[in-house]
Amino acid sequence: MCISLRSGEKIYINGAVLRVDRKVTLELINDVTFLLESQVMQVADATTPLRQLYFVVQLMLMSPSDIEQARAVFGHQRCAIYAAADNKELLQGLDAIEELVEAKRYYEALRKIRVLFEVEQAILSGADMLLPVVA
Repeated sequence: MCISLRSGEKIYINGAVLRVDRKVTLELINDVTFLLESQVMQVADATTPLRQLYFVVQLMLMSPSDIEQARAVFGHQRCAIYAAADNKELLQGLDAIEELVEAKRYYEALRKIRVLFEVEQAILSGADMLLPVVA
């Protein structure tokens, strides 16, 4: 896999942070876990339950030495969202995310969570709450 980075851009590979000083293309030859700087969520941006879940899974990927602590937080956070939600797509997504995390496929779990951000936003804005009027 080849990844092109611009000058000053960061990439997180197997828990290490690399910043390049010029435009560069990295070729990842073996199996590694990585996040591009644009995919990294800052603490201040973890403002909704799913964004907080994303942040926890991101920690698993970026800080392999703290995985057990992050897994405990993930389990608690996931259960809290699951208990509060009644949206079928969101619940199925949470199940899929849990399976990915259990399989240590954190990057794929992050992608799945990002897809659910729109569903969460619809729920939080009340769009999911609109029920048909029964006469």
